[in-house]
Amino acid sequence: MGATDAASSKRVPDKLASDSRLSASLAAKLPPGTDVQQAAAGFRNLGSFVAAVHVSSNLGIPFGELKGKMMSGDSLGQAIHALKPGVDADAAARQARSQARAQLAAR
Repeated sequence: MGATDAASSKRVPDKLASDSRLSASLAAKLPPGTDVQQAAAGFRNLGSFVAAVHVSSNLGIPFGELKGKMMSGDSLGQAIHALKPGVDADAAARQARSQARAQLAAR
């Protein structure tokens, strides 16, 4: 990961640190005790993180497994397909991205 990538990945947790309402909303969708800022570490942008949280919540995929796939280079759709093969991964990813856009626009 280059210096620009490292700086970019730090911005997602920083954005959550400054938006307690969004952090609380996302924390409610993650397993109890999850540190939202730590969960967000490594994501390229806030929208990707929020979409991943929605996929985890919508499909019952453990967030850690989903994040692991995405941090290994899988797209959101590829990660869904790998972890829930019977689901329409493209539709689930579209739905989660739409939910993320709506949630971020409402803040």
